[in-house]
Amino acid sequence: MALLSKEEFKNTYLSSIPAVRSNDAPVAPLYSKEHIASLPDAFDWRDNKPPVVTPVKDQGMCGSCWAFSTTGNVEGQWALAGNNLTSLSEQNLVDCDHHCTTFEDEEACDSGCNGGLPNNAYMYIMQNGGINTEKGYPYQGVDKPCRFKTSDIGAKVLNWTFISKDEEQMAASLVEKGPLSVAVDATVWQFYVGGVLYIPCGTDLDHAVLVTGYGVETNIFFQKMPYWTVKNSWGTWWGSSGYIYVQRGNGKCGINTFVTTSIVK
Repeated sequence: MALLSKEEFKNTYLSSIPAVRSNDAPVAPLYSKEHIASLPDAFDWRDNKPPVVTPVKDQGMCGSCWAFSTTGNVEGQWALAGNNLTSLSEQNLVDCDHHCTTFEDEEACDSGCNGGLPNNAYMYIMQNGGINTEKGYPYQGVDKPCRFKTSDIGAKVLNWTFISKDEEQMAASLVEKGPLSVAVDATVWQFYVGGVLYIPCGTDLDHAVLVTGYGVETNIFFQKMPYWTVKNSWGTWWGSSGYIYVQRGNGKCGINTFVTTSIVK
């Protein structure tokens, strides 16, 4: 990845489908100021017992980040609903999901390795009656004909919603609802190796990931740096064992702009 040009990196690992939030999309109710004030200083769903976050996966040279962000969210929701944590099939979405969203008189359609949107994927899973398991429909990282099997459904989705762009509301939703799917501008993520990402970052949303937690780090100047804990889909060799810590509270990389969660019960 480090040897790729900026354009090669974008074409290989990022989504070409713009993540645009329509004005009439559903948004979850807001939490009270009292609820916000009661939140813990740090939280991470990776610490939950029983587990609700699967290990880091690898999308390979395919712009399927949207599928991994979707499965990460649904996996968490399904487990928090009282089911066993089940790794779900991104390839099922890559091959079979062509759902579209209309915004500003334009359509954004899920297009396999060419990109897609988690909210479209939730709608596909809802209308399809479920999504297959990773074991039954393993990831290949290329577009293939649809091979969905009703006998291998690993989870179902009843509905979905956007989450407020306010990052305190995001934190409350994360703690109360589970890991959140988010879209980000990942153009500066190519060379990330660790620590809290606080360098300048754009807001053209071209990548989808999963927020699993948040915390606060003290830097070498003894300044407190709030961050989001983000699960990526570029393998465990990238970043901090496959995760990145993104500065929290200032909309870094547009992380608060396109936040969604599925609803399974």
